[in-house]
Amino acid sequence: MTSSYPDPLAVSRKVLRLLIKLNIFVGFLILALLIASLIAPTWVFTALGVKLNGSDTSAFFLGMRLIMVIGIAAVPLAHVVLTRLLAIVDTVKVGDPFVSENAARLETMAWAILGMELLHFAVGAIASSVSTESQPLDLDWNFSITRWLAVLLLFVLARVFEQGTRMREELEGTV
Repeated sequence: MTSSYPDPLAVSRKVLRLLIKLNIFVGFLILALLIASLIAPTWVFTALGVKLNGSDTSAFFLGMRLIMVIGIAAVPLAHVVLTRLLAIVDTVKVGDPFVSENAARLETMAWAILGMELLHFAVGAIASSVSTESQPLDLDWNFSITRWLAVLLLFVLARVFEQGTRMREELEGTV
C-alpha cells in the first residue's frame, strides 16, 4: 500500500504565493501604522507601549518611525526573494532548473537578502540609539552568522548554477 504524500513542489508553490501576499499585506499594515503615528502620535505610541512620562520623546518617536520606514523598505526586498524563489520552483517543476535565469535569480536573491541584513543592522542601531533606561526599545535584535552565511551560500550557488549551465550548453554543443 502506498502512502499519499503531498507533492513538495506544489506545497512550496502554494506557500510561496501565500508568503508573497502576506508580505505585501504586512507592508501595508506597517505603512498604515506609520501614517497613524504621524496623525495621532500619542494614541499610536501609547498603544505600542511607549511610556509618555513627560520627558522628551521626540527622538524615541523618530526612531520608531525610522524603524517603520525600514520595515516598509524591506517589503520589496522580500518580494524579490519570494518571487525569484517561486520562479526557481517553477523551473524545477518543468524539469529544467539548471538554466542561466536561475543563476541570475539566485544572485538577485543574494543581493536582496544582503540588503535586508543591512536594514536589519540599521534597525538595531536605531533601537540602541533611542533606547533609554526609562524607555527601552527592546526589539530582541541580535546578530546571526547564519543569515550572513545564507547570503554567501546564495552567491556561491548562483556561480554553481552559472557554471553548470555553461557546461551543459557546451556538452549539448558537442553531441
